[in-house]
Amino acid sequence: MNDIASEKSLPDIGDEPGLAARIAAQHLLGAVLTERRAFDDAFAAEIASGALADASPRDRAFARLIVATALRHLGEIDHALAQLIETPLPKRARPVQNILRAAAAEMLFLGVKPHAAVDMGVEAAAHDDTAQHFKSLVNAVARRVARESASLIAGLDAERLALPDWLWQSWTKAYGEAATRAIVRAQFAEPPLDLSVTREAETAYWAERLGAQTLPTGTLRLERAGRIEQLPGFDEGAWWVQDAAAALPLRLLGEIEGEDVLDLCAAPGGKTAWLAARGAHVTALDRSRQRLVRLEDNLARLHLEATVIAADAALFSPARQWKKILLDAPCTATGTARRHPDVPHLKTTADRDRLVALQARLLDHAATLLGPDGTLVYCTCSLEPEEGPEQIERFLAAHPDFERRPVAPSELPGFRECLTPEGDVRTLPSHLGLEGGLDGFYAARLVRWH
Repeated sequence: MNDIASEKSLPDIGDEPGLAARIAAQHLLGAVLTERRAFDDAFAAEIASGALADASPRDRAFARLIVATALRHLGEIDHALAQLIETPLPKRARPVQNILRAAAAEMLFLGVKPHAAVDMGVEAAAHDDTAQHFKSLVNAVARRVARESASLIAGLDAERLALPDWLWQSWTKAYGEAATRAIVRAQFAEPPLDLSVTREAETAYWAERLGAQTLPTGTLRLERAGRIEQLPGFDEGAWWVQDAAAALPLRLLGEIEGEDVLDLCAAPGGKTAWLAARGAHVTALDRSRQRLVRLEDNLARLHLEATVIAADAALFSPARQWKKILLDAPCTATGTARRHPDVPHLKTTADRDRLVALQARLLDHAATLLGPDGTLVYCTCSLEPEEGPEQIERFLAAHPDFERRPVAPSELPGFRECLTPEGDVRTLPSHLGLEGGLDGFYAARLVRWH
């Protein structure tokens, strides 16, 4: 439920935004690639007290677009720059590298006029204590990028260069090389904006009002959204932002109107909102009080209610059980790289292994909270098999009182290609490609015997 401006909000960039966007782009690339901070967190900090604090909405949107593009194409950009810089830059010159990455992203992939990208890159260097000593280098390399743009990336294996080795190996093993390349191509494109409507009966109305496409499961999809908070229906809480794939696992719970549903690891609340909007009595639990504040703010805007509890889902021990539980477990989020292009550059196999262990603890404990004949839906926004089907196979082997209940195509109309042979849900960013793709999600439905 992210109500920030969409990267698609940037108008035609013939009249380029200014210096603040370029300075911020350099800062943000450093935050992600050197400090290993999440892009969204770094962007919020840059608006709060950085180069974007007094910037126009246009500069903010352009800075975000530059960085997202640079991260999506980082392998190609770094390969191109390596051809132009004869002597490797010293470690202290990382700001120079990021200024050049941003300028290259503008010229190679965003179609910015070369003179604007070069001039603004040099100006950005002049405003950095370290980079100002390398202004001549920035000018020379950026001009070569402008002159040789066509040849610099011609013939490169863009899809392979987009992923670190561990992700390439993981995805090609799980899905095959052709599917992996299709996933990466989907991640190169700016994703559309997906909305879930608060009152299902108003779906057609808001589709027409917003000029949106309606997907088979009722999600509204906008190709060019603009600033989210300025769209019709935002102030009155008519909808919230939620990728179409994120709404699919919720349908595996079956009929929920009037039912008690436990939403584990609920923040920031998109799934809680979906459940509450469809008449469920939701208990939303998360260990982060800060994230729960955001959940409550979103529910208030949507005029929805839920019982909100701050607690560790692996330790939560109430004096009752539920018939329906959703566990949207913490994960590497590798399925969300089309919206979060920092993910491939931040996550490692160590992160995956740590999260797999956490998911196992959460899933095992969630089983104790489920009553007889109850339904437990487990999901993650990861493409890693260890966080999806392998986690379920481990769970079923350890819990003979549970079984998998396969999902029928009729339950997810229009998403047949997203069902696995075992009857689980597996969406890939390349699915629904003609409509703009999906985030990568995995979901399995588990049922407890009598």
